Amino acid sequence: MTTHRSAVVRFAAWTALALAAGWSAVLAAPGTRYADMPGQRSAGSNDVDVELVLAVDISYSMDFDELALQREGYAEAITSPQFLGALRNGMHGKVAVTYVEWAGVADQKILVPWRLIDGPASAEAVAAEIARTPLRRAYRTSISGVLVFAAALFESNGFRGIRRVIDVSGDGANNQGPRVNLVRDEVIAKGITINGLPIMMKRPNYATMDLDNLDVYFEDCVIGGAGAFVVPVRERERFKEAIRTKLVLEIAGRTPAAHVVPAAAEAPRVRCTIGEELWQQRWGGGL
Repeated sequence: MTTHRSAVVRFAAWTALALAAGWSAVLAAPGTRYADMPGQRSAGSNDVDVELVLAVDISYSMDFDELALQREGYAEAITSPQFLGALRNGMHGKVAVTYVEWAGVADQKILVPWRLIDGPASAEAVAAEIARTPLRRAYRTSISGVLVFAAALFESNGFRGIRRVIDVSGDGANNQGPRVNLVRDEVIAKGITINGLPIMMKRPNYATMDLDNLDVYFEDCVIGGAGAFVVPVRERERFKEAIRTKLVLEIAGRTPAAHVVPAAAEAPRVRCTIGEELWQQRWGGGL
């Protein structure tokens, strides 16, 4: 197993490359204000139960029907009675949410900047923001890239959360950017929890480099931190229900009843480089 020191060295080396490629806004040193990022603003100082980044996959392996279901699922979940009930039962009765779409290592777009949700009206406003932007797709899949991007969004965002959570949905393994398990370790070392929504509604396809055990990959290579969990989606008709379930669990600070395998297990059941390997087999060349 790679040592933590090696992980830090590799992550630092990749960070230097990312900065050279123009990622200074998202890889800025602690203290850089979220308000200083282009097109964003600080939401002001507020105590909340959770600071939550919704990181949503829009890679080309997702068809437009899935993209629409995903978008609708998050919008409907945020306004659902279950979500609002969990919100009311929190210590502060408030959460902070930002919605990010992602694909390749340099493709992350903030669809909804940090917003405070403290009841039905603010929930409806955030849902409307999520729903009104046109759908898009983009090349490659870099879970590690969005984890780096999302972790930076917590810095000076104006909120003080009891918990910080990155919620990653996706239908494939990391195939671009730094090693996802190394980035995961760096992110959870900051006290951030990473949860996952592996989307497994299609039969595995070599052309799109699907994994038939994507949920295991997420458990062993992506999620981590206090109470981390995955909620797999295997049936199209249960897509929205799965999104709602995951958000309610995150707001309530709970985990599913099913067994959860720690992301940093000593012996991963699937190689954390499987996405990169499949890409090389399918397309050849560099990553």
